[in-house]
Amino acid sequence: MAQESPKNSAAEIPVTSNGQLEDSHEHSFNRDLKRSLPAGLGLAETKITSHGFDSTKEGVVEAGPFPGSSASPKSSVISPSSAAASRLAGQGCDLIIPTGGRAQQKSGPVVLADEVKNPAMEKLELVRKWSLNTYKCTRQIISEKLGRGSRTVDLELEAQIDILRDNKKKYENILKLAQTLSTQLFQMVHTQRQLGDAFADLSLKSLELHEEFGYNAETQKLLAKNGETLLGAINFFIASVNTLVNKTIEDTLLTVKQYESARIEYDAYRTDLEELNLGPRDANTLPKIEQSQQLFQVHKEKYDKMRNDVSIKLKFLEENKVKVLHNQLVLFHNAIAAYFAGNQKQLEQTLKQFHIKLKTPGADAPSWLEEQ
Repeated sequence: MAQESPKNSAAEIPVTSNGQLEDSHEHSFNRDLKRSLPAGLGLAETKITSHGFDSTKEGVVEAGPFPGSSASPKSSVISPSSAAASRLAGQGCDLIIPTGGRAQQKSGPVVLADEVKNPAMEKLELVRKWSLNTYKCTRQIISEKLGRGSRTVDLELEAQIDILRDNKKKYENILKLAQTLSTQLFQMVHTQRQLGDAFADLSLKSLELHEEFGYNAETQKLLAKNGETLLGAINFFIASVNTLVNKTIEDTLLTVKQYESARIEYDAYRTDLEELNLGPRDANTLPKIEQSQQLFQVHKEKYDKMRNDVSIKLKFLEENKVKVLHNQLVLFHNAIAAYFAGNQKQLEQTLKQFHIKLKTPGADAPSWLEEQ
């Protein structure tokens, strides 16, 4: 043909061994190539074949046998550099390396960097999974309330959880009544202290009733002092029971809620798997069954783990509850009995036994010197 195609004109661009364009003349390239070829192989028998962008070959050096020599033909390949690899990857071409008499091997495209993940797509996938899981769990809850769905029940564990919730309500009632008693006792002590001050003032101003007012003043002050001691014991009892109810038991019930959520998810995916197993098995349903089996196994492991955690926490909670309540009930009984018996020494001994320190009225308030 008289006119060459653009493909041939592009193939005549000389390429160096590092994949960059050659700025010198053609004879410089031939001289460098001749130095790099092995002995017995001439430049005349070496030709460079380069096809267009639509071909699968680029930068391939083919070497033929040297005339007059009986040696086997040798091949010389110029490996492209990183710049050439970038150009090959941009063109979407594959690199073919001829190897003597063996078949040519074709490798995949050159990958220079990992594919950047799209954060928006990841968030969308997370929202999709969450929506699907929420739908399944909601359907399972509604089915259980309507009596249509089945649920997994651990009878022993469920009984322990019910007892714990019932005890928590009773402990909260005791805590509320103890707080009411503490408030009323505080008001009574405050009133007795004021009454004792009033009696003491009258004993100084009424000479004819000095002794009578004095006796009543000392009695009211003693009652106020014993009331403060009892108030300290009751407040210590309230603080310990409050920690037990609102922290220790509440933490266990939080684990119970997580266990119940895991149980609902487990039953939801179990129901899906059972429905798929009852249906036909063909090329379309087998992948769904396999995926459902994997999800069921994941949620089963989560359910078993949460059930084990709840069992352990219930065991430790029972031991801690017995120990704490035993000490607090003994304290409450001894303090109340000593107070109403008028045994001040026994009341003070009870507080020392449980290492309770009473706060002196006004001790927390700073002095007038510290305020300056």
